[in-house]
Amino acid sequence: MKALVFAAGLGERMRPLTDTTPKPLLRVGGKPLIVWHLQKLSAIGIREVIINTSWLAEQFPAMLGDGSQFGLRLVFSFEGASPLETGGGMWNALPLLGDAPFIAVNGDVWCDADFARLPHEPQGLAHLMMVDNPEHNPNGDFALDAAGRLHSEGAQKLTFSGIGVYRPALLSHWREVIGDAPGAADTPPKFRLAPLLRAAMHQGQVSGVHHRGRWTDVGTPERLALLNQEWLAANT
Repeated sequence: MKALVFAAGLGERMRPLTDTTPKPLLRVGGKPLIVWHLQKLSAIGIREVIINTSWLAEQFPAMLGDGSQFGLRLVFSFEGASPLETGGGMWNALPLLGDAPFIAVNGDVWCDADFARLPHEPQGLAHLMMVDNPEHNPNGDFALDAAGRLHSEGAQKLTFSGIGVYRPALLSHWREVIGDAPGAADTPPKFRLAPLLRAAMHQGQVSGVHHRGRWTDVGTPERLALLNQEWLAANT
């Protein structure tokens, strides 16, 4: 099983910190955000990780090397000067990921979840880790039912953590789902993953799990500072 780490974002909300450092390389607890993910992936037996890059792309191999320090082989998928969004980034990385299910993780989140809870073979096209709604996303994203299925609508929505397992087939009909949305006609295409997930949910093809532990979308300098304060308080 392989993994994909989304690390191509411009980090605009994190400026000025991201003027010189890509967001996944900002530090939490003394190490870059992305390193937390790489160590978790290595701990569950993943041996090859694809990292998609764009903004300040050269800093990733300079800091992470070939991955051997984590027991991994790292492959960098450069998207060009303009990131391809989550859907386009995943589609662009598929030749490197192969035909089997793979884990995908947003490089700008921090989470204490055990990745061993993620299935190697999702029942449908995707399996998503959900979390309680943070202040900046009070209405949530998707609803998780008692049977472990996710729905695009529901009374009590949770927030998608940015951590999941996907089958490549999720992207098989992306053009039909995305249509003529901006960026879809570009080469390579640029589109979001959420419409594909919602389409799969309508077919009952997306499962989920509720992670009740700690999770942070490190989207602003304030959230990063708070996360570091909380980490320091818990580890001193």
